[in-house]
Amino acid sequence: MIKKFKRILRSVREYKKYAILTPIFMVGEAALECAMPFIMGIFVDELKAMTGPDSFFHSSTSIGIPVFYIALMLLIMAILSLLCGWSGGKTASIASVGLACNLREDLYKKLNNFSFENIDKFSTSSLVTRMTTDINNVQMAFQMMIRIVVRAPLMLVFSAVMTFVGGGLMGFIFVGLVPIVGFGLFLIIKNAMRIFMSVFKRYDNLNQSVQENVSGIRVVKSYVREDYEKQKFTKASDAITTDFVKAEKIVALNNPLMNTSIHLSNILILGLGSYLIYTTSKGFKGVDFYGGVLTLGDLSALITYGIQILMSLMMISMIMVMLAMSIESIKRISEVLDEEPTIENGASPIMKVDNGEVIFDKVNFKYRKDSDRQALTDINLDIKSGQFIGILGSTGSGKTSVVNLISRLYDVSDGSVKVAGHDVKEYDLETLRNNVAVVLQKNVLFSGTIESNLKWGNLNATEEEMLNACKIAQALEIVNAKPEGLQSRVEQGGANFSGGQKQRLCIARAILKQPKIMILDDSTSAVDTKTDRLIRKGLKEDLPEMTKIVIAQRISSIEDADQIIIMDNGRVNAIGTHEELLKNNHIYQEVYYTQNRVGGDK
Repeated sequence: MIKKFKRILRSVREYKKYAILTPIFMVGEAALECAMPFIMGIFVDELKAMTGPDSFFHSSTSIGIPVFYIALMLLIMAILSLLCGWSGGKTASIASVGLACNLREDLYKKLNNFSFENIDKFSTSSLVTRMTTDINNVQMAFQMMIRIVVRAPLMLVFSAVMTFVGGGLMGFIFVGLVPIVGFGLFLIIKNAMRIFMSVFKRYDNLNQSVQENVSGIRVVKSYVREDYEKQKFTKASDAITTDFVKAEKIVALNNPLMNTSIHLSNILILGLGSYLIYTTSKGFKGVDFYGGVLTLGDLSALITYGIQILMSLMMISMIMVMLAMSIESIKRISEVLDEEPTIENGASPIMKVDNGEVIFDKVNFKYRKDSDRQALTDINLDIKSGQFIGILGSTGSGKTSVVNLISRLYDVSDGSVKVAGHDVKEYDLETLRNNVAVVLQKNVLFSGTIESNLKWGNLNATEEEMLNACKIAQALEIVNAKPEGLQSRVEQGGANFSGGQKQRLCIARAILKQPKIMILDDSTSAVDTKTDRLIRKGLKEDLPEMTKIVIAQRISSIEDADQIIIMDNGRVNAIGTHEELLKNNHIYQEVYYTQNRVGGDK
């Protein structure tokens, strides 16, 4: 746990000076707060001993210092204590907010460096919770630690010492109360901590419910499942509420425990103190609790120190509760920060991809190392640069798994994948992925404009280049149909565009990358067969040197390919042209005749 805590503290970075200054200010505040009751006791005794109004300004008191100067000293100490507390609060806030800011940045950078294998270990809802709720818990705990963790123990120790200095053996009253109160706080923290530990998984479930509803809102509405989803959300929310109510009920016992302790200490101090003062004033003495003359000032100081001791214990208990919550958050954040990317650059990566040749050499692949099932088995492919390759197969046959290995979204388990004669592991990741453009079936457009979305492919693309890419992708009519053209607004997720329009714009975006290899993963499924044919024609005629790999469900999308790869159960079933496969391969024949018999593509 200490190692994880140190890992989190690395994110303080440029805010380290504020984190160091805070405890210094807290030490000053604690020292002043503990000294003030002692000086106040002297002030009370001197006020009692005054012989006249002049004594307030002249050195006629028992200690030879005018009461005025003692009052002035108290005022100065109060102001200094206030300044130390204010400064400590300010620096603690800056340090804790800075830590939270850096932690979010570190988590986000870490996530962007993850491979798909890393990301598969964490759910989206869990990652959202870690970047929001968990970081907020760590921020609050860190702020309390650098302030109260320093101030409360110091106040406790200083006040305890001063009770013996000013009250003699009466200090044992507090020494006796401390373990009783401490044991009570321990039981409170122990039970509350157990509940807080389970809350975070419930947060994940709550965020997952929200995420699924927002992303799948069309499905929810089309199936009229709003009430069901509301009930599911309410159930997750109520579970969190129930846990927090239980925990807060336990934590709420702090107040009656502390109030009872304060009242009990006050009764004992006032009772014994009054007895000693009374017996001393009458010239006789009973049981010697004090070992000297107890004054009214000493009594007031003892009461104040007693309150400080017990309040320090309560603050420590609050810290423990907060730490109980933050420990689980620290673990969850550290899980992400400590996760090592499974895919990284080599020592001397290649910074240039010469062409679009792709070779699979005896490739085996599974998504998890401990999995018993192979996603791909004994894949051998030789794709020449500039070829148009089609991939066909049933759902789960391994089509997408094959193309994911080309851009090294995953690493092979055995064998090798080569691009332009070099193993993909030898390339700089950014260089490799800039030369492999992937267009998915479920395309993503970001809020902004058509231009801003197209420039994801090439930030420096000119208007002419963007329009040319749209022309090849059959998206020019989409741009021309909008009054604002390329500056037309794109809503979040491209909600104001149809599925086919989004697919064409995403193909145009990929073309702007000018990659050596373009992968279309069923990315023309939402366009009609005529538009599909025109897109393929544009890619072949305008980008002849680019290797084009098309995953399709419709044979019409790949029948004019140079080679068609048939995938079945993670293996290459056959490779050939449309004519060859139609003549010799039963899988291809079945798909072809089924599509044509039901009026599919021809």
